Amino acid sequence: MRYVYGLTSALLVGGAAVSLMTGQPAGAQVAQNDSSVMRDVVPQAGAPASFADLTAQLQPAVVNIATRQRVEVNRNPFAGTPFAELFNRRRGQNQQQQPQTREAQSLGSGFIISADGFVVTNNHVVAPNNRATLEEITVTFPDGTEYQAELVGADAASDLAVLKIQSDRTFPFVQFGDSAQTRVGEWVVAIGNPFGLGGTVTSGIVSAVYRNTGSGSAYDRYIQTDASINRGNSGGPLFDMQGNVIGINNAIFSPSGGSVGIGFAIPAEIAAPIVDQLKEGLEIERGFLGVGLNPIDDDFADSLGLPRNRGEIIQNVQEDSAADLAGLRPGDIVTAVNGNEVTSEQTVSFLVANLEPGTSIPISVIRDGRELTVNATLGRRPSESEIQDQQQTFDPESEEPMAPEDMDTEIAEKLGLQVLSITPQIARSLGVEEDTTGLVIGQVDPNSDAGRKGLRRGDIILSAQYNAVATVDDLRAAIAAAESDGRDAVLLRVQRRGQPPRFLPIRLR
Repeated sequence: MRYVYGLTSALLVGGAAVSLMTGQPAGAQVAQNDSSVMRDVVPQAGAPASFADLTAQLQPAVVNIATRQRVEVNRNPFAGTPFAELFNRRRGQNQQQQPQTREAQSLGSGFIISADGFVVTNNHVVAPNNRATLEEITVTFPDGTEYQAELVGADAASDLAVLKIQSDRTFPFVQFGDSAQTRVGEWVVAIGNPFGLGGTVTSGIVSAVYRNTGSGSAYDRYIQTDASINRGNSGGPLFDMQGNVIGINNAIFSPSGGSVGIGFAIPAEIAAPIVDQLKEGLEIERGFLGVGLNPIDDDFADSLGLPRNRGEIIQNVQEDSAADLAGLRPGDIVTAVNGNEVTSEQTVSFLVANLEPGTSIPISVIRDGRELTVNATLGRRPSESEIQDQQQTFDPESEEPMAPEDMDTEIAEKLGLQVLSITPQIARSLGVEEDTTGLVIGQVDPNSDAGRKGLRRGDIILSAQYNAVATVDDLRAAIAAAESDGRDAVLLRVQRRGQPPRFLPIRLR
């Protein structure tokens, strides 16, 4: 949760109201098929006289979602540093000691989309935190009735998840509407459980239909509303006046964590097809171009003589990606994808992610002032974690300790070093060629021989015992071979930025 001006994920709690459980859609179908009901609920002109009847029909299908997670806890204050194992030894703790665990919880909202109990929510409501294991999901109805649920499918890219309530009973449900027909200024109702206040209903209007927040994600396209959305509303529905779900409440823009009238919901036209696939247990496959992009803002437009709010500039192209094979280059301005114009509301990432891998599409670009079209056969979009790895950078001046999952305890124990394999992104951040092979030093124990001989964060280990090292396993094998030969030191070839490589013997501990 970020308590600054910015996007804030809204997680929720609670749920309490009186409702009637039926096997019919909770309000959605009733409101559409019975015109006499709709005349009572929503006047044909002007503001609604009341939201009470509509709320009574819809609220039974909106639920509270709570998860229980098991989290590994490291009691070592030096966890993530080269001193971790030394601390364990001095405390008499075995290196292979099982980590302690603690229980964690998350809370959010969701809504039922079928009589047999399928529930839609946000992925971040049910996704385990780092080093956590999801153990239990509880769905609570407005009348306090609780059921266990299982996670059927989740998609981090779109932040959507589908659950199935473990019960044979028939549940009230609501249905997705057509958010593409939504207009700015229309009335909407949000139902959820903000700040632990169960069964809360808020109303407002649609402030924008396709709002791009600048996050750069493939699904940075939201309905914006001034209906109050707060922490705890995440995963809850945003209804139109016919009782259809036109959005899934997802985030807020806030200086304090509370609503200031700028909330964001995932549009139904984006969510519904993904939910259908998740219900079937299918993996979501998306097209992937393999480029880094920036929108054409005022400064780009002025420097290139281009219209504002049109197109995106390619900053880099991944080797052997769909873009690379199609001949796209850094500096190209992408103006259209598959015949769809690229704008701030319709980004390249969004257009490509909504196409299947293997699809061949035309891409219009401006290169050196000339317009041309290339054809690209889309690859498969990597997972969000894989994309983060591909975008990984390395700051040699940072004092941030390495993450425990990036550590190799044997190398830290023997050499007093923590190392990472070099990726093209790390190589660029170190100012070396992208095809450089080696290990970058992330941390140095100052009490080790490596520390005394001046090795430091950002140095690159090119070889050990005259053998090239491309992976952590390579360095570990070189250490093992040296010990097997009865040697007390390992000969490393090390390169520092701006200096030629040099050989340096590092004594083993």
